[in-house]
Amino acid sequence: MDTVRIATRKSPLALWQSEHVAERLRQAHPGLEVVLVPMSTRGDEVLDRSLAAIGGKGLFLKELELAMLRGEADCAVHSLKDVPMELDEPFSLPAILTRADPADAWVSNLYASIDALPPGARVGTSSLRRQAQLRARRPDLALLDLRGNVNTRLAKLDAGGYDAIVLACAGLQRLGFDERINARLTPPEWLPAPAQAAVAVECRGDDERAQALFAALDDAPTRRCVEAERAMNRALHGSCHVPVAAFAQEEGGQLWLQGLVGSAADGRIVRAEARGPATDPDALGRQVAGLLLDAGAGELLAQA
Repeated sequence: MDTVRIATRKSPLALWQSEHVAERLRQAHPGLEVVLVPMSTRGDEVLDRSLAAIGGKGLFLKELELAMLRGEADCAVHSLKDVPMELDEPFSLPAILTRADPADAWVSNLYASIDALPPGARVGTSSLRRQAQLRARRPDLALLDLRGNVNTRLAKLDAGGYDAIVLACAGLQRLGFDERINARLTPPEWLPAPAQAAVAVECRGDDERAQALFAALDDAPTRRCVEAERAMNRALHGSCHVPVAAFAQEEGGQLWLQGLVGSAADGRIVRAEARGPATDPDALGRQVAGLLLDAGAGELLAQA
């Protein structure tokens, strides 16, 4: 029997995403055996410092990529928002699955919304993008680091360490925590991370068998939207060191891309948006990046 081995992180969300890809793969190719190869990454192991401080979200990929290079796995499954804008050779993304809910989630046991928080309330998030948007709306809040997987973050909230936390809706929904979402933080007022809620499959670009197998899982509209968002981020040299947000929607052959650059230190926000043909998401991403720079985003990026 033909077999595909999927390298995956060990967190509950990573395992859910990998099993979701595995099931989709079995449906597309009856008779194919799909097995998970769980691995630990440095991004999972170092939880006492922010991602920016220890090297960025690429830490979640390296061990999985090495497993593919050593021949221990045929592919890896990632949250696309954690995938660097430029993949190292020889890797590629043969499949980007249909995007789930891209919004951020407001989660609190006490307060139904950001506006309901008392002055000086403690809000947990290690995302500079989320911190910048929180700071812009409520400069009085105490913003505290929050690392760990979804279950760990919820446990820290429940233990009383925070008055509220901000997570991704998709992660909560995938793990069955829908009821923990007090409110969805949505565009245009609040923008998600580029490619948030999209799951991607990575494999070696020279592995023609894996490329062909995963092509059936690729969702073209999702790919166009996230390519626009990632192109904007790439043009801004964005990373987890920089508070950049983006959200693209496809409507009647056109893409509408909204972008944002912020400051986690003082809450300054620069916004821009544009529409363009869905056939060239990369050009639209570069256009919105240029508009953001024209509006003063360069100073915020330099500060970060």
